[in-house]
Amino acid sequence: MSGHSKWSTIKRKKGEIDAKRGKIFTKVVREITTAARIGGSDIDANPRLRAAVSVAKAARMPSENIDRAIKKGSGELDGSAIEEQNYEGYGPGGVALYVEAQTDNKNRTTSEVRNVIAKANGNLGTAGSVAWMFKKQGHFTFDAAKYTEEEVMDAALEGGATDVVTEGDEIIAICELKQFAAVANHFDKLELKYQGELTMVPENTVKVAGEDAARVLRLIEKLEDLDDVMKVYANFDIDDEELERIVGAD
Repeated sequence: MSGHSKWSTIKRKKGEIDAKRGKIFTKVVREITTAARIGGSDIDANPRLRAAVSVAKAARMPSENIDRAIKKGSGELDGSAIEEQNYEGYGPGGVALYVEAQTDNKNRTTSEVRNVIAKANGNLGTAGSVAWMFKKQGHFTFDAAKYTEEEVMDAALEGGATDVVTEGDEIIAICELKQFAAVANHFDKLELKYQGELTMVPENTVKVAGEDAARVLRLIEKLEDLDDVMKVYANFDIDDEELERIVGAD
């Protein structure tokens, strides 16, 4: 698993998701709406929508909010026009960055992302400059206090997943994008509790340490704090001990 997965786990431990629940709800609603607009409102036929709804449920978003967002995306309800915009570039230590955004004002969002990256001594690249370094996967996260790796492994492989790994107190089942719905359906049939998401995983990583490591993590946080930024992916590799030290010092 990438360093970004470790970073996400640590942030969850620090309670940042609950502290920022209002902002998380806004971003998840936007993703649900966009997913429904692009792929339709049938959750079983739209992996992206299914992943977004899984994240919404994990954040305890009310069902009526989820339904309303789907209806806005499918055109059953009126909603503002939102455009997808991705950004690629490099941060401290040569770490590749892939930023997914959704915006009603492309110029504003581009300016905000560029300024944040520039202040960290990074730079934006052209479309395709780093995308090739990442591959899209489906991830299903289980609570290791509730399930064993063997239990998740057996269920995951039966459902069509390709691998299972343990990251701290989480067990993550991995699948190809096209298998996401089938794996999710299998877990649901077994009544297993999980959070599913579509994510970008780096094909290779860049080792960073010291001040470069701290600057990369600060940069990712600042990008994620932007209202229009949905997700940030990076190919950094930071030793676990140093990662814990940096986060603990914040």
